[in-house]
Amino acid sequence: MMKLTESQIQDLYAFTRKHFVEHYDLQTELVDHLANDIETMWKTDTNLTFEEARDKAFKKFGIFGFMEAIEQKQKAMNKRYMRYFWNELKLWFRVPQIITTLGLFCVYYLSFSSLYTEFLSVGYYIIIAIWSIFKSVQLNRQFRRRKEKSDKKWMLEEMIYKQAGGTTLVFMSQVYNVFLISDRFSGNFTAILFFSIIFTLLTLINYISFQLIPNKAEALLNETYPEFSL
Repeated sequence: MMKLTESQIQDLYAFTRKHFVEHYDLQTELVDHLANDIETMWKTDTNLTFEEARDKAFKKFGIFGFMEAIEQKQKAMNKRYMRYFWNELKLWFRVPQIITTLGLFCVYYLSFSSLYTEFLSVGYYIIIAIWSIFKSVQLNRQFRRRKEKSDKKWMLEEMIYKQAGGTTLVFMSQVYNVFLISDRFSGNFTAILFFSIIFTLLTLINYISFQLIPNKAEALLNETYPEFSL
């Protein structure tokens, strides 16, 4: 049975990159798929050249090429990332972290129950947003430094270091709305309770996204990709 040579394997990697597959983990999956398909074709037709077999294998992906495979991989990695995130978030509602969560909630509740509700709410919001921007810039720099050490892009790695930053612009765009809302619920117990819960969750979500998960990046990547190394 004919087997692919190392140079042909590398040609398949180059072929996937040429067709807009940037991440090494997905490239490897597609190369394995193409290689198996090519070797299967050679079982029945030994006259097929490598290029002919490769192009036939690629045509099976349809008119959009690898786009569907990219989308499926992104969904799978996003689910994995969110599973990590929710696991971290749930810990903050268990002993002993729940003590910190309740303390944070009490700070917000007492602040929003004061005479300076609108100013404190906007102030807290801006502090969270500025910290998020700072961490986003810091994580992007870390990501670039990691790329200097390796020429391989991993989809989950990019999510860990870059996905969280996308939420920062959303937060900043809502500063004016926070001021308008907070100006109206003075003395309203239900509104103050709701706003305190929202700010507590907002703080935890940003801390987990920008601090905890990136700090565990090496462990998460090694767990997901056994072949991962810097």
